[in-house]
Amino acid sequence: IDNEVYSNTGGQSSKATPLGAVAEFQASGKKNRKKDLAQILKTYGNVYVASVSMGANPNQLIKVLKEAEEYDGPSIIIAYTPCITHGIKAGMGAAQEEMKRAVQSGYWTLYHYDPRLPQPLVVDSKEPTLDYEEFLAGETRYSSLGKTFPDNAKKLFAQGAKEAKERYDRYKAMEK
Repeated sequence: IDNEVYSNTGGQSSKATPLGAVAEFQASGKKNRKKDLAQILKTYGNVYVASVSMGANPNQLIKVLKEAEEYDGPSIIIAYTPCITHGIKAGMGAAQEEMKRAVQSGYWTLYHYDPRLPQPLVVDSKEPTLDYEEFLAGETRYSSLGKTFPDNAKKLFAQGAKEAKERYDRYKAMEK
């Protein structure tokens, strides 16, 4: 479960906190990108890895759970999971929709990596259609940065959008 903060400490910034997010000890926005755990795991070559978001694509989630269970080796499924520290403006009751918006904006990419396949990486996300910064505006952990450190917000959000596009394009290229 990836909620992008250290939850057991009240929402401190961590290596899983994304670029530009406001979290405890990162009031002016996190300045570096989050660690890509899946990329690290894929380098081993024998680990089944998937990135899921239940609200975005429940069928993909069920498919990778089944594949991971059947895989004779280590399997890791990384699930995007909004939490209360994100400050979803529509409320936690809209968490499933927020998961969907994260994928639609390219903020979160759905894929699975199955070492049994000749082409092991399959990107399950479609090309992003929602503006990246529009997605960020729906969460207080980002929108508050625009009020307190507007210059940081402008720079970090633009960098985040660029990195999200590059990540999607990189995964699509690796799929071939």
